[in-house]
Amino acid sequence: MELGLIILLSYLMGSIPFGFILTKIFLKKDIREIGSGNIGATNVLRTGNKMIGYITLSLDILKAIVPLLIIKFNQSEFLFISALSIFLGHVFPLWLKFKGGKGVATYVGMLFCINYILGFIFIFSWFIIFIIFRYSSLSSLIASLTIPIYHFYIIDNNNYYFFIILFILIFYTHRENVKRLINNTESKTKIY
Repeated sequence: MELGLIILLSYLMGSIPFGFILTKIFLKKDIREIGSGNIGATNVLRTGNKMIGYITLSLDILKAIVPLLIIKFNQSEFLFISALSIFLGHVFPLWLKFKGGKGVATYVGMLFCINYILGFIFIFSWFIIFIIFRYSSLSSLIASLTIPIYHFYIIDNNNYYFFIILFILIFYTHRENVKRLINNTESKTKIY
């Protein structure tokens, strides 16, 4: 496969808006008109249907894992560009006028494919912060920041810039959450 095709297919895979599709089919609702208006799993949980929320979470993770495993075992030199394309597809899907999810679940799937230790570090960091503060957004931001720091100091200083770029993108997608956190108006999340 040539690079352009890998980028295109990765973007298209990442752009599948599972939260939007599942809430339309099973709840007959437009997720963009509920809660934060975001198509991701956290907002789907706000519909009150935990099962649809957890399925959205799983599918958003899998849409990164499936293509990245194919790339990893066939053309590993394109792993990072494919991962970035998947992430951008999720955050800026063509199908929804480039207004997608915040990218956290897809990022977790990417981490497990790139280096499963990074995936576990993210989940561990996310849960520790969530248990303390009960804010999904804050947990996501801190866990996302943990990855480039851990990668640079523990794994190696190659490719850590990729994780810095992803942290910046995740911070960008959470900019409204950051404002609400600063103003102490952010909603706490129930995950169970």
